[in-house]
Amino acid sequence: MYLAKHRIKGRLHYFIRESYEEDGCYRSRELFSLGTNPARYIVYPGGNAFYIDEVVEDKLCLLGVKAGVDEIEDVFWPFIKPEVRRVLECFRQRAKARRKRIKMAPVEAEQIRREVREFDKRRIHYLRSGRMDQGTIGRMPIQLYKWLAGKSRDEIEQRFMKMEQYLKPRELKNYVFVIFNLQRFFTESWAKQMPQGLDQNKIDKHFLEEICRLDSDASFWGKEEDQDSLHEYLIRYVIMFFDQEYGPDSLLQDYIREFMDARRKWRMPPGRSSVTLEEASTIFGVTKDVLKTMTKRSLVRLYRRMAKKVHPDKGGTSREFVQLTEAYHSLLKRKAKGRRWYTKR
Repeated sequence: MYLAKHRIKGRLHYFIRESYEEDGCYRSRELFSLGTNPARYIVYPGGNAFYIDEVVEDKLCLLGVKAGVDEIEDVFWPFIKPEVRRVLECFRQRAKARRKRIKMAPVEAEQIRREVREFDKRRIHYLRSGRMDQGTIGRMPIQLYKWLAGKSRDEIEQRFMKMEQYLKPRELKNYVFVIFNLQRFFTESWAKQMPQGLDQNKIDKHFLEEICRLDSDASFWGKEEDQDSLHEYLIRYVIMFFDQEYGPDSLLQDYIREFMDARRKWRMPPGRSSVTLEEASTIFGVTKDVLKTMTKRSLVRLYRRMAKKVHPDKGGTSREFVQLTEAYHSLLKRKAKGRRWYTKR
């Protein structure tokens, strides 16, 4: 289930759709029309809470669609009030992180390699790296293509449209040049990085041929019926190509990026604790030797006992409580990593 948007008579309309498999390919069907303002289906009972109007779930149930609460909320998430999103975003990210930890099975990875289209690979590579030279496309991790599996072409294109919104105007024509692999029609050494130096009439000709070829590829669109005009999802690339100019020469940017990528194994050396052993000894009221030999469990008990004394609600001050907490975390970190304490000179 996913959110789709289309412009109808100059106004943007939103729809809930789903991908399904039929006759060996994935198609899409419309489940619910949200009109021009999906936010009207969001109810705020108070505080930072919200829920989706029951009419949405009822309509989905009538169509035989079993959607969980999280799945429905994901569709409406872009229309939640900004102040509510800021509060709840961290909880959503934790849930997504847990799902990402699931290791991909070899069978699933092989299926993705077999099904993913080269056109989609080139788009993902550029959107992820910003490179015009796609020589590294074969080294991209298979996990980047996982979201393409089991999706209809309509759902995939809706996702790409959302990703392409982050492209800068000066990148648009370069992007189209790359994803349609137009550089393969030229033998010049600079064809991959500097298309503005090529014969523009030839580029235009090859672009129109490639976009027509993709438009007539029934296996790409997952359906066999012919269309009288260019597919609506390809029109945006025609606009990008003919309404924009090429961006600046990317040779220097590619060199800088390759230089940085070759040194990504370097890591910042671990910083020293901001709390010294002498300071921690004063804050906790015990000697340095006691702190050094104290177990983690004993340290936790000491911290809890001291926290009851210096907490603002117990007569202490905020400054004392912050200092105590910083010293406690510094001690824990040092004990966990087996590092030595440094002292002031």
